[in-house]
Amino acid sequence: MRERAARLADVAVADARAATWEELGRVHSAAYVERVRGGGLSRREQLALGLPWSEALVVRSTRSTGATIQAAEAALEDGVAVNLGGGTHHAFADSGRGFCVFNDVVVALRALRVARPRLRALVVDLDVHQGDGTHALLMEDTDAFAFSVNGFRNYPFRRVPGDLELDLADGTGDDAYLDGVARLLPQALARSRPDLCFYLAGADPYEGDRLGRLALSKAGLAARDALVRDSLHRAGVPACVTLAGGYAERIEDTVEINLATVWTFASP
Repeated sequence: MRERAARLADVAVADARAATWEELGRVHSAAYVERVRGGGLSRREQLALGLPWSEALVVRSTRSTGATIQAAEAALEDGVAVNLGGGTHHAFADSGRGFCVFNDVVVALRALRVARPRLRALVVDLDVHQGDGTHALLMEDTDAFAFSVNGFRNYPFRRVPGDLELDLADGTGDDAYLDGVARLLPQALARSRPDLCFYLAGADPYEGDRLGRLALSKAGLAARDALVRDSLHRAGVPACVTLAGGYAERIEDTVEINLATVWTFASP
């Protein structure tokens, strides 16, 4: 506990700003942004999103996206930063799905490129659900590379191809999962040659997750995070971490997994 308290002295925590409508408009269609902003989402759109529209939803979504922009900027300056949220990878240009209103990672990437037009990015998406929105938005982006590890029989059921993917069977545990990440992450780094990595550290591969269908232990998830951290550190790639999904039967388990991710990336 004392060791963790000492490391906290090196961690700065700040309130997130809201992403601007201009920043959101670089990724999402003007009509979709206006429907979200003004409460014009249809019932069908709200059902696909899985959330009812409210002013609080707009505030939460814009600030969560702004937090990823700020974390990405901080990662380029300091080597690593974390958004205590984000990872909303099911949002497409003109629609939100699966609890994801705006695609924070792609919005952040486009925001960074205003000052750094040729910034190369690697997205390492280890949320259990495929980031279909991210894949669609980056499909024509030759300076971005999407690597993901997904539960094969899980949402979304209509997939969008990424650059490098590993699909896993229900019930996959620590060893097979970690072997797959250890085998493919070096390939993703070599092929993408990134200036920055966006890491979606989903808690939902956990064995006690209601929506995950995989069987990783908390120790296995911590080993996953350390594997990603060490691989990026060796490659000299800054890390912008988002926490993405987590739906454990006990919310305390999701919080514990998320906290372990933050501690891992706060460690040298």
